Amino acid sequence: MTLSSSCKFIFPALALVASFLSVPAQGAHADAPEKRTISLSATGAVKTTPDKVDISTGVTTEGQTAREALTKNTDAMTKVVEGLKSAGIEPKDIQTTNFSVSPIYEQRKQGQAAFITGYRVTNQVHIIVHDTEKLGEILDKVVTLGANQIDSVRFEVSDLEQRKDDARRRAMRNAIRRATLYAQAGGAHLGDVLRINERVSGSGRNPTFQSRIAATSAPIAPGQLELTVSVDVTWALR
Repeated sequence: MTLSSSCKFIFPALALVASFLSVPAQGAHADAPEKRTISLSATGAVKTTPDKVDISTGVTTEGQTAREALTKNTDAMTKVVEGLKSAGIEPKDIQTTNFSVSPIYEQRKQGQAAFITGYRVTNQVHIIVHDTEKLGEILDKVVTLGANQIDSVRFEVSDLEQRKDDARRRAMRNAIRRATLYAQAGGAHLGDVLRINERVSGSGRNPTFQSRIAATSAPIAPGQLELTVSVDVTWALR
């Protein structure tokens, strides 16, 4: 047998082996069947009574000189702070948030350069009141003692994270209940959770007071705050 005749038998054999080996490789790249999933959204809400109040208040004074305006402001603010302490507010719950001294300009005629006619001093503090029933009394006291700015009154809860967790549990229970209903109606069962996204929102009564108010035992009711958690959940189906 010559070399050329032997090649006739070897080459077809190699081609057959190569063809056999290529079959599993093609199967490995075949598209996997698409997973069955179910996705839905659900919410959970909790209502709670606020147990603390954040107040932003302060004193603004004016004078012909910066020293005059500052002296007036210091006297008034000292009375306000001392009055807050006597009403039971802890020193750690009184914090200065803004202090400024600025000139007051006046332009008497159109086209005339403005000139300084005096100075304005502003001192603002942030107060935390832990007894909401004293809110009206405290607002009355700070105004009586010289505060002429109450910029905001915001009701809050101390255990906010715990309340959020309660809302999360309710939202997830609602999501599981609804997803189970849909899955069973479709002849399937819930599998593993594949994805969870959440959105948190809260609403409550946050009265706002303009500067230079006059109040006497202001009747302010804390009402209730509502915290809502929404979840988007995706499960695999079995």
